[in-house]
Amino acid sequence: MSNVNSDRKIEGDWWAEPIPPNVQFGAGFYCETAQIFRFLRNRRADALRLGDYVSCYAGCSFSLGANGRCTVGDFTLMNGALVMAEELIEIGSYCLISWNVGIADSDFHPIDPAQRRIDALALAPYYKERPPRPPIRTAPVRIADNVWIGMNAVILKGVTIGENSVVAAGSVVSKSVPPNTVVAGNPAIVVKQL
Repeated sequence: MSNVNSDRKIEGDWWAEPIPPNVQFGAGFYCETAQIFRFLRNRRADALRLGDYVSCYAGCSFSLGANGRCTVGDFTLMNGALVMAEELIEIGSYCLISWNVGIADSDFHPIDPAQRRIDALALAPYYKERPPRPPIRTAPVRIADNVWIGMNAVILKGVTIGENSVVAAGSVVSKSVPPNTVVAGNPAIVVKQL
């Protein structure tokens, strides 16, 4: 059972659009609104794969670039996460991801000031001489099974979070986290082994 009908519409949804066809979801998928998929730019059939009994609440947003993909394992609950993938974000099963958690596999803009200036021109919608965007650096993010990520945490590109770990609220995770570990702070550091 799911709250999504055969037309890929969500029962009682205030968003008029259905769930996009490149969002695959398993049995028992729960979603409050299809609005969370409004920033899917990747048109591949496998852009976003959500496992069985995944729950996505209204505060979530999946922002996938033209080549960005995301997978979410079974029984994962996402209660307001912003998932920003230019390459790949993998989230395991039995994960709890809280409000305002940001997960990004890219910086999204160049670090070099001169390249950032070109990027600003390239992104200006009404600028007549828009140059192509400079390349941006990406690195996949992997979140293993049974991970809990607290409110307002940020998971940055290239990070792997090991199985059974906890990321405390407000943490900024810029380095990988071993399994069975609690991390906290900015930058996040190990505060406890589980």
